[in-house]
Amino acid sequence: MREPTPSGALAANIEITSVNVQRGDVIQIGGQPCRVADLVQLRAGAKRLLFETGEALTMHAQSCFTALRMTRKW
Repeated sequence: MREPTPSGALAANIEITSVNVQRGDVIQIGGQPCRVADLVQLRAGAKRLLFETGEALTMHAQSCFTALRMTRKW
């Protein structure tokens, strides 16, 4: 039997803005974790975040959230 290989993924809490938000980021809203499934660029630097649950959130250029992001270490 083979030993499981480590995935090499690390989770980190980071501050995100509309400039650096990415698909896969997990934002906690109202105590519920919401994973970003898609992003839509809006005018004035805003972005609409579409979550896996079907909900949407508009993130304005001045908005700043804390998110959980999975990073890969090689």
